[in-house]
Amino acid sequence: MTQPLRPLTAIEARVLATLMEKARTVPDTYPLSLNLVVTGCNQKTSRDPVLNVSDAEAQTALDDLRQLSLVVESHGSRVAKYEHNLPRVLGVPEQSAALLGLLMLRGPQTSGELRINTERWHRFADISSVEGFLDELAERSAEKGGPLVVRLRRAPGAREERWAHLLSGPVDPDTIAPAGAFAPPDAATATQGARLAALESEVAALRATVARLCAELGVSPDGPENGAEHDKTPPNKET
Repeated sequence: MTQPLRPLTAIEARVLATLMEKARTVPDTYPLSLNLVVTGCNQKTSRDPVLNVSDAEAQTALDDLRQLSLVVESHGSRVAKYEHNLPRVLGVPEQSAALLGLLMLRGPQTSGELRINTERWHRFADISSVEGFLDELAERSAEKGGPLVVRLRRAPGAREERWAHLLSGPVDPDTIAPAGAFAPPDAATATQGARLAALESEVAALRATVARLCAELGVSPDGPENGAEHDKTPPNKET
């Protein structure tokens, strides 16, 4: 019988999930040094909640995770480097590990959000595939250490139920923010936001160019009508 892990602290969960993420998304820099671990933990994007983890806090979390065998320190380098060992310790496949890592990084999510957000970690065929692995994690037997995720009850006004990980202990649904409060945007919303940001940047650049050209030509950027108002010299009348 597998003994269940003690609940992870928020920083331990963030450090572990960061290692799991970077192993998939930036394999060229993996395993990670302490500096890269801290940088990944404190990212402002793809994190919920956003944390401010210090070097000392990250090092303590790494040391404690090593005691649980969830993190392994690499040797043979001047700088200590770290990699995660979650699938082996928990006895779960890579697909399930990807879902657990993402839940630790971004908080409770729907199966649809998980499928989108795990794209760079593991490409699931469809939402039903995601739900199949989530169900396995939720129904994990006591002999294997007990459930690792829980399905949260649907929040008022929400169309789908969300999932939360249990690696940091039991989850109280009443303490979880309502769906959508911190949820990452879906693909369509993200694309629209990126296009809007690009357009705003282009408009700002065009305005700056117009202002510079007008200054060089000595004309008003507000147009000939407004420019004419500043030049009130009456035309010469023939006598």
